[in-house]
Amino acid sequence: MTPNQKTVDMYMDGFRRTDRPQILSCLTADIEWEIPGAFHLQGKEQFEKHIVDEGFVGSPAITVTRLTESNDVVVAEGSVRTQRKDGRFL
Repeated sequence: MTPNQKTVDMYMDGFRRTDRPQILSCLTADIEWEIPGAFHLQGKEQFEKHIVDEGFVGSPAITVTRLTESNDVVVAEGSVRTQRKDGRFL
């Protein structure tokens, strides 16, 4: 695993445990986060507002199926499942 992939792995671990400081330590100012069909965020400030969203219950179940790296950019493919307070799932 490359250093960049290890950072992504540490980030995912932080998210699984809802460890805000660990998550933020993995990010750069120009972070871009997209969950197709759900949302697209750009920048650490926007991202920080969504780390712990009051509309959800507990920590998410995150499964990474593949990490791809090219030109110093890592893309994580997989799934995220988390329950909303209204009982629906994302």
